[in-house]
Amino acid sequence: MLTCQSFFRILVFSFLVFLSCTSAGWCSLNSSVHKFKDKTVSEDQIQQLARFDHLIRYFSSFSYFVPKHKVSPDFIRALILAESGANPDAISNMKAFGLGQIILTTGQQAGKELSRSNTHFRYVSKSQLSNLKRTDLLDPAVNILITCYLIAKYNYKFEGRLDLVVSAWNAGEYTKSLSQGKHAPYRETENLIGKINAYYIYLLTNKIFP
Repeated sequence: MLTCQSFFRILVFSFLVFLSCTSAGWCSLNSSVHKFKDKTVSEDQIQQLARFDHLIRYFSSFSYFVPKHKVSPDFIRALILAESGANPDAISNMKAFGLGQIILTTGQQAGKELSRSNTHFRYVSKSQLSNLKRTDLLDPAVNILITCYLIAKYNYKFEGRLDLVVSAWNAGEYTKSLSQGKHAPYRETENLIGKINAYYIYLLTNKIFP
């Protein structure tokens, strides 16, 4: 198993090299990754993220599934930028809420799982997690906690493969293609993989949040 430091890093840099077009799916993913490869993080985005940095650092410090294996704070920052532009009040047309753009049913299931754990968190109560409402997902602390938890879950389940982790996040962890070791074959998912990949590399390379 990869160490916590390399969970995403090995794969994310490999995406900079053109993926071989062995199938239409890989060709389209390659196109999305290439399209966003020069994406950078603006000063305004850095300031927006900085408002929530204490929460990102705190909730990414837990080993949710494997001892000593933690989610990369920069990956969470990259996901938040790609999903909501770091706007805690964002609501999508598909009714996904907050910084990580979490659908209520997904958030409620994660909340129940977290409420049954032996871990107690600052900023978020167990009762809030066990009875999650839409408005709770607009609370940055709740949203970031659930984001870190779910990414840790998918990271563990899909062995750190960024394309599969983001596919599970965007299209659902039980999407058929994931059981075959392939990313979800949707343009929205492929574009999200490309965006998160680009933001993540930029944050890692430039050490925006040391």
